[in-house]
Amino acid sequence: MGFFDKIREGLSKTKKNISVQLNGMFATFTGANEEFFEELEETLILADLGVETVDKAVTRLREITKREGFLKGEDIERALEDILTELIEVGDSALRLATTPAVILVIGVNGVGKTTTIGKLALKFKNEGKKVLLCAGDTFRAAAAEQLTVWAQRAGADIVRHEEGSDPASVIFDGIAAAKSRGADVIICDTAGRLHNKQNLMNELNKISRIIDRELPDADRETLLAIDATTGQNGLTQAREFKETAGITGLILTKLDGTAKGGIVFAIADQLQVPVKLVGIGEKPEDLLEFDGREFVEALLK
Repeated sequence: MGFFDKIREGLSKTKKNISVQLNGMFATFTGANEEFFEELEETLILADLGVETVDKAVTRLREITKREGFLKGEDIERALEDILTELIEVGDSALRLATTPAVILVIGVNGVGKTTTIGKLALKFKNEGKKVLLCAGDTFRAAAAEQLTVWAQRAGADIVRHEEGSDPASVIFDGIAAAKSRGADVIICDTAGRLHNKQNLMNELNKISRIIDRELPDADRETLLAIDATTGQNGLTQAREFKETAGITGLILTKLDGTAKGGIVFAIADQLQVPVKLVGIGEKPEDLLEFDGREFVEALLK
């Protein structure tokens, strides 16, 4: 099953909110009047694309429709697909991991699925023939290191962990040293996930970042923010806070299969101008997918 089919299946709850409504609008399209655009705005907002992003999309669609004089629903639908694709494709969605080792720092609040996502990534890289080392940098959440250890064993990856309550930055430091000595291709670091408005959490992330910069100054590095798609607009708030303080390079949208408001992907990517790099649409390891904006839009609307 390819990305399109998987994402279409994973977006089934969101599709009930948006594609049926849109398909009806395009099928009965008789002209781009004000009533049509108001209904379109309402449909997109209900799918949680965000008021600002919807306003931008519909404004562009009005301009194109006026210029092209669309008379068929399929023409205006195609134009909407192009606009939404442009809004969601902000920067390179591919992971930058060319150096040996390369580093992935996964951040986000508790409960968004960071540790599980790291485990799935480890399996993905192992299947690609890479040597992976995991760093259990979430030393505050009970059993976080144990959970990550289970994933490491499942993926055949090395893991560096300390006692619960240890300094997270020291775990990352030791993990980098181990990766160098063992010839690891990818280092994936778990981090603590206390509330995003807690200054001490941001201080810890900054400390970890400085250690990576010092110990691996030339390494490719991704700082990926994991967001639970079911949280809707609250996910946008989290992303904005983390972007301001942690320098994120990409987004991981988790639990996309569990929400009727998967449109939040558009709001976050568009308003923060940070690319979506991975999406989670199920519990299985193969349900963590590399993001493709065009196919995402088509799977959502078709």
